Amino acid sequence: MSIRRAVTAVCGLLLAAAGGCSNNPFRSSTSTVPVNLTPPPGVAAPAHTIQQPPALPGAPTPSYANADSRELELTLARSRQETRLMQDEIAVLREQLASTSTQLAQSRAAVPPLGGAAQPGAGTPAAGTAPAMAAAQPLAASPAAMQSAMAQLALPDIESRFDGNVVRIEVPSDRLFENGSASLLPGGAALLTQVSSEVVRIYPGHFIGIEGHCDTEPLQSTSWGSPHQLTAARASSVFDFFTSRTSLRQGQLFLVAHGSNHPVVSNATAAGRTRNRRIELVVYAETIGSGND
Repeated sequence: MSIRRAVTAVCGLLLAAAGGCSNNPFRSSTSTVPVNLTPPPGVAAPAHTIQQPPALPGAPTPSYANADSRELELTLARSRQETRLMQDEIAVLREQLASTSTQLAQSRAAVPPLGGAAQPGAGTPAAGTAPAMAAAQPLAASPAAMQSAMAQLALPDIESRFDGNVVRIEVPSDRLFENGSASLLPGGAALLTQVSSEVVRIYPGHFIGIEGHCDTEPLQSTSWGSPHQLTAARASSVFDFFTSRTSLRQGQLFLVAHGSNHPVVSNATAAGRTRNRRIELVVYAETIGSGND
């Protein structure tokens, strides 16, 4: 009986081994712990684990494949046309710039130095030619040349100043006219002769404005109804003297009557009012053509 029991036990062991680990009677039982795939706080979940929202039915997918080919062709044609127009405009602007630069260079070459005349053979065009006609048009000296030439004016006791692009020469009205009058004094005629000679010497052919000014004192014992009438009459007297007694021509002169609107200093003092009563000769940078009267 003991041998039979031993054989039976051995057979049971062999059967248990053939059945696998799961049927092993000697294997201790272990509990299975499930794996948690949820990420800890602060850590983003993998993209493939995020549930995507369902696509809306009928929503178009953005793609150039869905665009109308005819519309794209029209847009491309308009872009090409606009590009050609811009290129044409740029070409026209370049031509205008080149023409303007050429005219400016010719004008600068034709302008004689201030106080002198152009020498024959030094780029001076012959009379009657197209360049000569262009040179007869008003030309302009540079502001630097205008200001530099102002220092050559030999006018003692006469105020002169550079104002922007013009030269202003102040001739006191008290040295030209009697009080409240527009008739020239003998000394005033001599003074205007001296001033005109210097202007012609330093600024030959330049346009000149004759501007009349007065102070703010009321007009007394005069026939003028306003300061503007008085300053206009005085400017006219200077104009008549220049055109009849000097080499200045009518075509380069013009008149302005300011009245008391533009004082050069305050009218609060007697000296200020005296200076504000003046005739200003305003020399401009532009010159008159030789053919103008």
